[in-house]
Amino acid sequence: MNFQAHRVIDTIEMIEKYRLDIRTVTMGISLLNCARSTMEDTAQAVYDRVTTQAAQLVTVCEGIEAELGVPIVNKRISVTPVALITAGCPGDPVQVAKALDKAAREVGVNFIGGYSALVEKGGTTSEKALIRSLPEALSTTDVVCGSVNIASSRAGINMNAAAEMGRVITAAAEATRDANAIACAKLVVFANAVGDNPFMAGAFHGIEEPDCVVSVGVSGPGVVDRALDDLEGASLDQVAEEIKKAAFKITRTGQLVGNLAAGRLGVPFGIVDLSLAPTAEVGDSVAKILEHMGLDQVGTHGTTAALALLNDAVKKGGMMASTRVGGLSGSFIPVSEDAAMIDAVRTGTISIDKLEAMTSICSVGLDMIAIPGDTPPETIAGMIADESAIGVMNHKTTAVRVIPAPGTVAGDEVNFGGLLGYAPVIPVNEVANRDFIRRGGFIPAPVHGFRN
Repeated sequence: MNFQAHRVIDTIEMIEKYRLDIRTVTMGISLLNCARSTMEDTAQAVYDRVTTQAAQLVTVCEGIEAELGVPIVNKRISVTPVALITAGCPGDPVQVAKALDKAAREVGVNFIGGYSALVEKGGTTSEKALIRSLPEALSTTDVVCGSVNIASSRAGINMNAAAEMGRVITAAAEATRDANAIACAKLVVFANAVGDNPFMAGAFHGIEEPDCVVSVGVSGPGVVDRALDDLEGASLDQVAEEIKKAAFKITRTGQLVGNLAAGRLGVPFGIVDLSLAPTAEVGDSVAKILEHMGLDQVGTHGTTAALALLNDAVKKGGMMASTRVGGLSGSFIPVSEDAAMIDAVRTGTISIDKLEAMTSICSVGLDMIAIPGDTPPETIAGMIADESAIGVMNHKTTAVRVIPAPGTVAGDEVNFGGLLGYAPVIPVNEVANRDFIRRGGFIPAPVHGFRN
């Protein structure tokens, strides 16, 4: 009984003092039965399906918040990659994006993801059409998020798609020039994308998933940071042990919320994604955890090793707490959403090259990075290709979410608002790579990708 009381007090302290929250409860909804003979009818079917299935999502989550006292920051929806359901429909897929946006606002969620295409081995007619439509779709909707998977360890890298996404990102930035290129903040380019990711902007509902599931993305960088307070002079293996214990507690809370939400909504529980997801608020930083280990500022030599320790310990602790760990699960390092990362960019301790090195072992990749507005599409495509190569060679998910904010130069600052935060504009390498990108074709899968 005393042990149980101690656990309750411990959880209350994590919530009140160290910013423990559930970053998102995400409902994944299959749209495979929504394909119709026209785009207009398909869009209507999508709207009907989402508003019916997710009608009680926000109400249920708010009830759990009140009951447990655990903040649930976001309520979100992910859907089947839209390019799969528009394959037989003549017309403009932006109609489906607008239907998703309308449905999301109707049910009250923060974001809806899945305006997506999977083209690692080449694109179908509908996938190519969806990719071309991304600038318009993301600039004319409020809460729709898009993603494109261009590479996998099994298929290699579709360099035609990488080049196209460089142009798409540039066009999306221009389409939202007056809103700090916000469309780019809702667009992710993946290698090895997963179908059970609850985090935006890259969430979509995989075709291997049930008709509907509820998944949870936990957070709690402040809890992990607090766990290191009493470890002055401790060895790094002792640091790892404390992080594992904190991750265990965080994941237990996430699984409890997920089970409650799934039960009350009458759908299966999917996974807990135990990624540490920062915000720009003080006390909610992944970078601060790395600095707490002994780095004067994130970005200095030793940063990648410290991040490797953190990522591994979080996964080990979380997997002991739940048998349903999935998604991305690790540590996010988005520049605009982490106050200490922002400070490191301002002082020059973090460069885009250092960020790329860190992505070799973190959860995702180059995430929420503002770059100069005149960055050529080929340079952006090169960033995408580099991140894809890291993912393909290491059998991990990597991604690029960069924002070439029109009219900005290195050193300027871009404010995206809300959870997306703000970011200094990072300089990029200005040496041309056009001839490489314009070759197109495919970078073959590595020989170790053929595991069977």
